[in-house]
Amino acid sequence: MKRLHSLPVRWRLALTSAVLTFVILALFAVVIGKFTERQVYSNFDDDLSIAAADLQQELRVRPDYNGRFFIEPTGNLEAVGAGDAAVRVIGASGAVLAQTKDAPDLPPPSDGVEDAGSWHVVSRPLLATSVGGPVAWVQYAKREDSVSATVAQVNAFLAFGVLAGTGLALLAGLAVARRAIDPIARLTSAAKEVARTRDPAIKLPKSPAEDEVADLARTLEEMLAALGAARTETEAALSRQREFVADASHELRTPLTSVLANLELLEARLAGEDAEIAESALRSSRRMRRLVGDLLLLARADAGREAPRGPVDLADVVRDAAAEEAPVAASHELDLDVPSGLMVDGVRDDLHRLTLNLIENAVAHTPPGTPVHVSARRENGAVRLDVADEGPGVPEEVRDRIFDRFVRGGGEGSRGSGLGLAIVSAVARSHGGSVGLDQAEDASGARFVVRLPAVE
Repeated sequence: MKRLHSLPVRWRLALTSAVLTFVILALFAVVIGKFTERQVYSNFDDDLSIAAADLQQELRVRPDYNGRFFIEPTGNLEAVGAGDAAVRVIGASGAVLAQTKDAPDLPPPSDGVEDAGSWHVVSRPLLATSVGGPVAWVQYAKREDSVSATVAQVNAFLAFGVLAGTGLALLAGLAVARRAIDPIARLTSAAKEVARTRDPAIKLPKSPAEDEVADLARTLEEMLAALGAARTETEAALSRQREFVADASHELRTPLTSVLANLELLEARLAGEDAEIAESALRSSRRMRRLVGDLLLLARADAGREAPRGPVDLADVVRDAAAEEAPVAASHELDLDVPSGLMVDGVRDDLHRLTLNLIENAVAHTPPGTPVHVSARRENGAVRLDVADEGPGVPEEVRDRIFDRFVRGGGEGSRGSGLGLAIVSAVARSHGGSVGLDQAEDASGARFVVRLPAVE
């Protein structure tokens, strides 16, 4: 049954049609075969009875001078018993008075037609002219071979008809099913093209008939039109949102810079508790500036707007990012292995943000004293940047979506914005590169690997 369900619909329809046709034709053939067999044997027995009656009229039994009976005319016996027939005359005592050559052993005379193996036998009484009553019986027998052959031919013809009809039903079912399924197949092909191109504006093929397939095509067109309209509205809303985020982030950078400058001046002039308050406000403002910068970078990446690029030595970028992160990473063992001359074509500020986010991520999600290793090298025409730590690693439940926005990996720094690794992924993609998490199931620590196209 499972194998049948795995077949294409056209084959299932054709096979169902063929099976139903086979059952109907087989039942019809059985009924016709039995009726024909009964009719043929009935005609055979009727002919046998007629021949026996004719023989009864022609034969007479006469007594001789010794009181014995003899048959006349005996010549009719051999004439009638030629071929596949046989004749036997039996006296009242059961003695055989006359019979044809090679006559078989026949059952005692009785009324009606009897079966004697492959012979059918009819018995008729013979009258003695001087007695006026039956003194003997004539038995006329005939082989049923010809009748059996006729019945076998009829059955063979019916069997051939059943098989031929089933085969024709299968072929016709395939043809009809193919004609019925073809419009659906064309709709399926068009739907696959829509899925491949993600273009709901693709026109679906029309059905020539006003049937269920035409209704399906119209329904799909209405659905695609609704999806297209929803997609247009969503894209417009997302575009407006990206523009708003980009504009707001850009507009916030200037006042935030001014706030930071004023807070830095204020912190330098204050002392005691007021200085601590100013320092706290300064830290919050710096986080705000960082978040605004992150949002601006993501909005620019979503909009596909690229900043001017140029040759950048990734080694210098890594050293600058490590130096900037040094005060925060003072409680960790930060190890650098970055030879000079690792040139890439990119935006220096974006690459700086990428490296800084990876180092910050390693520091934020590992306990104090954990070694953090930063290395870079050329590899297969690319520049590879590795940032690895020996901490608890990335939880298994977030590994598949660690580069999604607003996903936090847990640990001590889980209160971050959740944008750091999303920015790393966006910057890597915008530079034609990639980033991945290289962590075995049973390994401790996390290793983030960035690959960027190298330039000479």
